[in-house]
Amino acid sequence: MFKTILIANRGEIACRIMRTCRRLGIRTVAVYSEADATAQHVRQADMAFAIGGPAPADSYLRQQAILDAARQSGAEAIHPGYGFLSENADFADAVSAAGLTFIGPGGDSMRRMGSKAGAKDLMASHGVPVVPGYTGESQDPSLLAREAERIGFPLMIKAAHGGGGKGMRIVHQADEFAANLESCQREAKNAFGRDRVLLERYVRKPRHIEFQIFGDRHGNAIHLNERECSAQRRYQKVIEETPSPFLDHDLRKRMGEAAVAAARALDYVNAGTVEFIVGESGDFYFMEINTRLQVEHPVTEMVLGLDLVELQLRVAAGEALPDTLLGQQPLAAHGHAVEVRLYAEDPDQGFLPGSGSLQTLTLPAPSRNLRIDSGVIEGDLVTVFYDPMIAKLIAWDSDRNLALERMREALANVQVRGPKSNVAFLERLLRHPVVVAGSIDTGYLDRHLDEFIGAGESDVDALLIAACVACLLHEEAGASESAQGHVDPHSPWNRTDGWRLGHPGKRIVALLDAGQRIEIAAHGSAGAYLLTRDAHAIRIDNALIADRFLSVCRDGVVARYKAFIDGDRITIHDGTLRRSFEKAPAFAFVESSASNSDRVLAPMPGRVVLVKACAGDEIAEGDELLIMEAMKMELTLRSPRAGRIDAIQASAGDFVEADAVLVRLEALS
Repeated sequence: MFKTILIANRGEIACRIMRTCRRLGIRTVAVYSEADATAQHVRQADMAFAIGGPAPADSYLRQQAILDAARQSGAEAIHPGYGFLSENADFADAVSAAGLTFIGPGGDSMRRMGSKAGAKDLMASHGVPVVPGYTGESQDPSLLAREAERIGFPLMIKAAHGGGGKGMRIVHQADEFAANLESCQREAKNAFGRDRVLLERYVRKPRHIEFQIFGDRHGNAIHLNERECSAQRRYQKVIEETPSPFLDHDLRKRMGEAAVAAARALDYVNAGTVEFIVGESGDFYFMEINTRLQVEHPVTEMVLGLDLVELQLRVAAGEALPDTLLGQQPLAAHGHAVEVRLYAEDPDQGFLPGSGSLQTLTLPAPSRNLRIDSGVIEGDLVTVFYDPMIAKLIAWDSDRNLALERMREALANVQVRGPKSNVAFLERLLRHPVVVAGSIDTGYLDRHLDEFIGAGESDVDALLIAACVACLLHEEAGASESAQGHVDPHSPWNRTDGWRLGHPGKRIVALLDAGQRIEIAAHGSAGAYLLTRDAHAIRIDNALIADRFLSVCRDGVVARYKAFIDGDRITIHDGTLRRSFEKAPAFAFVESSASNSDRVLAPMPGRVVLVKACAGDEIAEGDELLIMEAMKMELTLRSPRAGRIDAIQASAGDFVEADAVLVRLEALS
């Protein structure tokens, strides 16, 4: 076994690899960019080397800098994690040429599999079903357009290199093809360094089911069962689970045999994933092979009791796969596991990635039923240069329904303050009937996104009143604590109940809900209040906060909530929904501000990749003006109204800060 390995990655996956290495007594070496100087993977490694600037191209994609760090540290092997250089055949070859072990398949195998087009042709030659399409080398736009017509619509444009949902577009009709092709190629070039694409027929209402494969240098090839990844948004996996609720024993057996056949045809070594697209009737087609560990590998580990990183290390060191895994296909799964990814993003704003300091990060405690994989802690920075994932939550139990309930319970205890997060979206998703029934397809979220965003007004009203009560109780508790150090702790001036001589007190509780100011008048104290909002009176009795739980009796009906109070932020969770409110001054000041309808602002820091308009252009509301790239995703900025462009204040290639004015429109007369 290796004594020292270098991890050519960052964040959550680097920390996860380090945990296994520590258990095995292996010394770890990290590499880091300027943006990651204080990151957790740097702090947890035994040694760490700076390798360049914050952008991936200036650091985590610099092959020679990583090899130099390996040489200086005395590392014997390099683990690439996933993303970055994990599927770069040239890097795998360079590692071997430097006398080190690459913990993954070799460069030659990777070239045969790293190209989706080449892998698809290879699978077809070995009898694995493939989706009809175009996988040729020529990337002439006119040829691709003709091939698209031949294949028929809808079709999918896919980056030939890479994965993770980047560089993929569904095209429904011919007049949409050219724009989608350009966008897909740009995204692929930025994410993977190559802009080659392939085309394939789009299978309607498909499921995404993948099989974990492993091979060793002793001729063994196996699969470690499937993972269902059909809950996706824009090709990004949102929920991963195993076993698949769709597969029966026969279909699992046939798909597993196809996955192993693919591995044997390639003389596959180390960890990989064979991904299939599965139709409604159970017909399945090869989609791609990922020559690396997958983000969702923990669900496999949870149900099989394995450490896939340890298997990777042992296979890379020349060991054979354990006898316990050979000849037992498929392996018996113990229980059910579900994974979700907690991201710094705003679902209410088109899942716009977020950045900034994690002022508050509360995650549930790990247990036998819950695993937390994260590369950040409270106080860390989510930067614009990398994927905005905060953590992965993996829940396990004896069956699927219990595993889903474990995950719902875990998410209810998550609190993120700083950049916005997708936690409320995940909670709604895990309660949705199609998810509970296990019948979701890969396009369902994109077709029905409104079912997962926002909450009903009646629900918000109950949460708002609970937040108001929590705010009152919190103020009173704070005043009582403060008064204990006062010369006269019983002075009425130390009270917060609005006491006045001769008449009952009145307080104004002002809360901001998604930026909207809401005022509630409150009379009373100590858990008994008369609240008035919009002339409607609400009686509250016996309200109490203890251990982050709020109990409220409203008009004779008692309800229980989780209440998190963090500075001026109050988050209320009723067991199903959550809502966050910001406490505002009781008396508002009216401020004038210029209308944003005359400006297009950068929604977050990022790079302008394309300017699609010019000064003087007549535009309609919703017209595309610029395309930005941030956190490995393209963002299209559109006109807020019809009019004429007064000025374009950014050029392609410019890096802009959040709220920078990119386009000015002529003022309305």
